[in-house]
Amino acid sequence: MYALLHWLLSDRKGGVTFTCFGAWHLGYMALVFAFIAFLCLYLKDKPQAARTRAAVGLIHTVFGLYIADFFLMPFAYEQIDMEKLPFHVCTAMCVMCFLSRHIAALKPYTLPLARLGFVSNLVYLVYPAGVMWHGVHPLCYRVVQTLLFHGLMTAYGFVTLLFEGERLSRQSFRRDMLTVAAMTLWAVLGNLLYTGAAGTYDHAFNWFFVTADPFGLLDRRLAPFIMPFVNVAAFLAVETLTYGLFGVLRKRVGK
Repeated sequence: MYALLHWLLSDRKGGVTFTCFGAWHLGYMALVFAFIAFLCLYLKDKPQAARTRAAVGLIHTVFGLYIADFFLMPFAYEQIDMEKLPFHVCTAMCVMCFLSRHIAALKPYTLPLARLGFVSNLVYLVYPAGVMWHGVHPLCYRVVQTLLFHGLMTAYGFVTLLFEGERLSRQSFRRDMLTVAAMTLWAVLGNLLYTGAAGTYDHAFNWFFVTADPFGLLDRRLAPFIMPFVNVAAFLAVETLTYGLFGVLRKRVGK
């Protein structure tokens, strides 16, 4: 059984290769955007309760995919990929968005978490560096799972912000700032805990790019002192822009 599942899920190289902005990448993005458009049209005339159920259903689905991935990774990669622990913003937001729908104390942060999840997963969907670096076939498990996960997280954030969104205010900005800052501190903790060497363990992580920028532009000695602040500023700036975008979209769907 293991051999069969490994053959089905393992990386496939040679022939067609997944490339950034190649035909397959553009096709995956088109499918995600078409799915989001379908959801918006379908939910446009539905009552708010139905819209909320759709959003909850989406995050349940994504969370299920995230958990299932840990059970399938040994067949696909012959090991558990520790990079997928919830210290990167995309995976962390999957867990937190799921919890925000079920834990009363997190309810006030449902929108800030969805906003950060939407922005971060959309960025990865547009530039899936973690997939294209492997040079694998566009239909192998690694590509399908990763883009399906980020695509559905993007859809969840979009639907939540469109149908449950709020206007920019001092309180909403404060919650956004606390969410991004908390995510940054969480990533710093993950890097401190899991980066190191002992016995056969030797790993250097860069979750949420707090120890080095993704493009390698900053000096590695200075980057850990600069990138946490860059992350907070950059994500807050982009998130603030989304208030205007979704404000316009909400008017068009009649809310």
